[in-house]
Amino acid sequence: MLELHSLKKKFGQTQAVDDVNLSIDAGQMVGIIGRSGAGKSTLLRLINRLLDPTSGTIMFEGKDITKLRGRELRLWRASCAMVFQQFNLVERMDVLTNVLIGRVAQHGFLSSMLRRFTDEEKEMAISALDRLDLVPQALQRAGTLSGGQQQRVAIAKALVQKPKIMLADEPIASLDPANATRVMEALRKINREDGITVLVNLHTLDTARNYCERIIAMRAGRVRFDGAPADLTQERVREIYGTDDFDAEIDEAVTSTSFNAGRTAKEKVYQAV
Repeated sequence: MLELHSLKKKFGQTQAVDDVNLSIDAGQMVGIIGRSGAGKSTLLRLINRLLDPTSGTIMFEGKDITKLRGRELRLWRASCAMVFQQFNLVERMDVLTNVLIGRVAQHGFLSSMLRRFTDEEKEMAISALDRLDLVPQALQRAGTLSGGQQQRVAIAKALVQKPKIMLADEPIASLDPANATRVMEALRKINREDGITVLVNLHTLDTARNYCERIIAMRAGRVRFDGAPADLTQERVREIYGTDDFDAEIDEAVTSTSFNAGRTAKEKVYQAV
C-alpha cells in the first residue's frame, strides 16, 4: 500500500500540494484530474521523489520513502516508474536502447550509456516492446517515431524497471485521440495483467471514467474528491470546481484497441542486438 500523510510542497509563496492524505491499495488504477496548476504533477513528482516534500511523509509497504537517500532512493525511483508527457527519450538512439536505459538503476548511468546489457535484459526489453506492438520499430531511431509510438516506448522503458507502481504524468496530453486511446489501453492492460498500481494524471474526465476504478480530483493543491467514477457526477464536479463548463473543457471520449506483434519480428530484433 502507498500512503501519503499530510503531504505538502511549497514553492516560494505558492502551496502546490497542500496537506494531502491518501491511501492507494496495491493494484489500483487511479486517475488524478484537475485543471492546470491543481498540483497533479507536483504530487506525482513527490511520490517518485523527483521533488522533496516541504513536510509530510510518503510510506510504501511500511517504509518511509521520504527518508531514502543514495542507492536506496535510486532503487525506489526504479520501482516507482515515471512516464512523462514529453516522453524523455534519447531521440538519436534506437528504440531498444532507449528501453534498456530503464535498467539504469541496476547498472548505473555510465554502464547504461555504454550499452552493457545482458542477453536476459535484451529479451526483457523486446518482450516489453512486443506488449506495446513496437517490435518492428525496435532498431529505429526514437526520434523518427510518432508521438504516440514514443509514448509507448516510454511505457516499455518503465516496464523493464520491474516497477510496483507506475506514475504517468499527463501521458496523452499531446496526443491525438487515436494514439491517446492506445496509450490508455496499454496502461490499463499493464495494470490488469501485471497487478502494477497505476496513477495517471489526466485533463479529461471521460478518460478517467473510462479507464480508472478510482478518481482523485484536485484543486489548489488539495484533494477535493476521492471515490468511484460513478460518484463524480456533473453536480459534484460543479460543486468541486465552482463552474458549469469543467466537464466540457475536459471532455474527450476514447475507445479501445488491441495490440499484436509477430514472433518472427521479435526473433530478428533479438539477433541484431
